[in-house]
Amino acid sequence: MRYAIVLSYDGSRYHGWQSQNNAVTVQEEINTSLSKILREDIVVTGCGRTDTGVHASYFVAHFDLLDTIIDRFVNRINGVLPDDIAVHALYEVPGDFNARFDAQSRTYEYHIQYEKSPFQRAYSYLYFRQLDLDSMQKACAVLKQHDEFGAFCKSNAQNHTNFCTIYEAKWESRGNSLVFVVKANRFLRNMVRAIVGTMLEVGENKITVQGFEDIIESQDRQKAGYSVPAKGLFLHHIEYDTSSWKAIQ
Repeated sequence: MRYAIVLSYDGSRYHGWQSQNNAVTVQEEINTSLSKILREDIVVTGCGRTDTGVHASYFVAHFDLLDTIIDRFVNRINGVLPDDIAVHALYEVPGDFNARFDAQSRTYEYHIQYEKSPFQRAYSYLYFRQLDLDSMQKACAVLKQHDEFGAFCKSNAQNHTNFCTIYEAKWESRGNSLVFVVKANRFLRNMVRAIVGTMLEVGENKITVQGFEDIIESQDRQKAGYSVPAKGLFLHHIEYDTSSWKAIQ
């Protein structure tokens, strides 16, 4: 049987999602915990690969199991997982379901704090400078008009293509926070952090909105802004056709 789990994690102490030699990763922690409680060698496939230090408030992974699922699965897996990873739901899914390739869209959020907070320091970027939010929203509109984003991709990322379809891009004020919300069919490595860093330069009037568009069209990473710290980035939601999913427990 094939199952999908919905989970979240604090990425602060992990070298990203993907299993690596001599590095602590979220995937490896989940593989180990599932194999322990299910008494089979389990390897999960995730909906994507978050980088070192990036968080996920909503993440989906699938795995196959020869035996039947155990009782109280969610409680039991959470009792084995580290405190910074939590499983929220379990679904029985079709045998050909793939958490990565069946995702219809992915939504990321990047969190910026205007005021110092000891409780948000690991989950947001502290930024004191005054920002022109109107120009940053105009840059979001420009972003949605394009579909190739080599200028915001990490050098030597070895992507097959730099094309992405952006469905939504906006800045939201939430109390003392400013949040960049972006939804697309796919993302390039380091893409969101590079976009945010460049838009902050737009907000400081170091780059015009037209200059922002020129950077996109250049496809040159060296012309774009800096990559903001990973700690403010969250994979926020993954969209699927869930009509054939069966909730378990």
